[in-house]
Formats: sequence, C-alpha cells, structure tokens
Amino acid sequence: MARRVLDGERRRERVARAVPAPELAQGRERAERALGRRRGRADDVVALGEGRAQLVALVANGSASGKEMAAGALGKLAYDNAANRAAIAAAGGIAPLVALVTNGAAGGQEQAARALGNLAYDNAANQAAIAAAGAIDPLVALLTHGAAGGQEEAARALGNLASDNAANRAA
Repeated sequence: MARRVLDGERRRERVARAVPAPELAQGRERAERALGRRRGRADDVVALGEGRAQLVALVANGSASGKEMAAGALGKLAYDNAANRAAIAAAGGIAPLVALVTNGAAGGQEQAARALGNLAYDNAANQAAIAAAGAIDPLVALLTHGAAGGQEEAARALGNLASDNAANRAA
C-alpha cells in the first residue's frame, strides 16, 4: 500500500511539474488539488468539480506536455471507477481528448487514447458520446500509423468502444 501511495504522489508531482507556470498561473494549485495531492488520493477529483474542469482545460489548452499529463491523469481517474467515468464526461472531457488523439504529439495521443478507452469501458453513454465526438476514425488512424504505445492504446479503446455496442462495431 505504501508503494502505491508513493507512486501516486510521484505521478501527481510529475503532472504538476509538466505544466509550465505561466500557462497555469493559479491553475497549477487547482490542478494539484484536483490530482488529490492535498489528501493523497487522485479519486478525490470526483468531489472537486473545479479540479475536473482544470484537467479538462489542460487537455484542451495546455502545452504538449501539459496535455499529455492531464490526459494521463483523466485516464487514471477513469480506470476502474464508474463515478469518475461519468463525472469526466459530464465535465466535457470527451471532446478535448478526441482532439488530442486527432492532432496531438505521440505521447499525448497515447494518453488520450488510454483515457478514451477507460471512459468507454462498461459505460454505454460514454461509448455513444465518444463515437459521436468523432473518435473512431482518429483512433483507427492511430492504430495503423501511430507509435507503438499509441497503437496499443488505440486498439484497447476501440475494443472498449465496440464492447456490447453494435453501432460502434459497425462504424
């Protein structure tokens, strides 16, 4: 358990350092809180609407490394947590993640694909929203032409999008 907490703290510190201070100004403190630094738990983001919004804003408007780290944080929050999956989608997180898969740097594409895959897992509403946001074609492009890590995450995301969803399988 102690190792898991240490790994989480290191991850939060990397995210906080990855976003340049001028870009965030006040947002860095909010992003750190959103990542659960003050309580040591990333899952606290569900209770922090402002934090979710900061992470989504970083994915939409951050530097390349900021987008990558924020997408990674959203993906980790969505992993194995149905409440976080719904909350991230409600905060408008899907469209910026799709944009990052479409136009981001390789690391950002990989993290965005991972986040989209986690958001789609066992959540029919998110599956439909991700497909409606136009994610399928960019994920297929990432699968066929992306870096190895991006290809793996795109394949997993497409699998989660197709799971129990005939419309997405046909797309």
